[in-house]
Amino acid sequence: MPLRYIGEITDPIHKNIKFTLVERELIDTFIFQRLRRIRQLAGAHLVYPGALHSRFEHSIGSMFLAGLAGQTLLEKGYLDSDDMIQNLRISALLHDIGHGPFSHLFEEVLKECTTHSHEKLGERIILDTLITDILQRNGYNPITISSLSFGKHKTRFLNEIISGGLSVDLMDYLPRDSYFSGTEYGKVDYHRIINSLEVTNSKKLGISRSALYSYESMLISRYQMFKSVYFHKTVRSGEVMLLNAMKCLNSVLNLTDLSSLDSFFELHDEKVLGMLCDVRDPSLGPKEISYVNLAKDYKKRELLKCIYEYFSLSRQRQELRPDEAIKNTGEHLKSDKKKRIFDAQVSKLKSIIGKYQASGEQVFLDISSAPSIPLAPKKEEVSSIMVVDKKDEYEKSFDQIPLIYVISGYLDMIRVYTNKENRKFYETIIKDSE
Repeated sequence: MPLRYIGEITDPIHKNIKFTLVERELIDTFIFQRLRRIRQLAGAHLVYPGALHSRFEHSIGSMFLAGLAGQTLLEKGYLDSDDMIQNLRISALLHDIGHGPFSHLFEEVLKECTTHSHEKLGERIILDTLITDILQRNGYNPITISSLSFGKHKTRFLNEIISGGLSVDLMDYLPRDSYFSGTEYGKVDYHRIINSLEVTNSKKLGISRSALYSYESMLISRYQMFKSVYFHKTVRSGEVMLLNAMKCLNSVLNLTDLSSLDSFFELHDEKVLGMLCDVRDPSLGPKEISYVNLAKDYKKRELLKCIYEYFSLSRQRQELRPDEAIKNTGEHLKSDKKKRIFDAQVSKLKSIIGKYQASGEQVFLDISSAPSIPLAPKKEEVSSIMVVDKKDEYEKSFDQIPLIYVISGYLDMIRVYTNKENRKFYETIIKDSE
């Protein structure tokens, strides 16, 4: 039975997004509405003023694309009924429900202080809140929704619709982030890619051969967005300030006390920034006070300066299979050398900066790494795409797609940030160590 839509939302990326009754009930909850106050790109608005969009819009956009993907797979006979389309739409709608303030920055604080992640929080929210009640009342299984949202469903290709290299998550955030940042890098022909979706005999998600160029273009767009927006040195400056302020002041503010979800639901970007700036605990030492001032500087956009930068693109971190090792020995050795150089740089800078940072100096080492090709739902690396051509199917390795192969691997980055007053001092120290 086709989905019964009861209204629509106007969206700058997808134009008109229709919604069903259960979707409206979920969107109208205070839990989902909270996503309006969590920016998709944390500190990017300090460089790109229009990048103020939130997890709220992205989640609704992902829901829309999940519906398109589900419809395509239903028409091609890979799904049994419209019910799975609704399951996919709900799962995409809720895939970011566990994100905290400043999105991935809060995730780093969680990892340092707890065993939680936004996925674990998302599972908890779907399985043990009023979201659970709404799903059950409308005839949907919260366990199924949770498994689809976070890559744990028994059917692999269904997981890959929500996250991974052919996911609706990727196909929404690239054009959305590009649009609101005002850049031109995130152009994605997602209609072409979604219409070409296929499922292989081994239940993997793939595409028809005719859409390979669109797929290639999407991955290149992602790589460009990482270099120009997500890893922009001034964007990262603001994020380094927020991250370190949250880490240092967490013991005072209890940001990661998740014994009750009620306190978590109260947290959002502006509230946490206000909390960081307004800490007035008389027991604070000079170090903690300096981090309160760091948060205040962020709020005023008085940002740290980047005084050192090192980029490296290395190949896959995983061990090569024997057949791959024979074929790619030269590339593997080159990549291994790059990784050793990168690790040596990190070690050297930690030894230089560590003693100053331990004494309370505001100098920060920012080490970031991102896979240039999106990871699969279970976080394993991806080095190929499944291609279906008429009645034939095959796995096409990225080394057979030159433009993708050039950018495949990990984008590794090291930067050193400090305040204006100490800029010359640390520049000299780092230069003298080379």
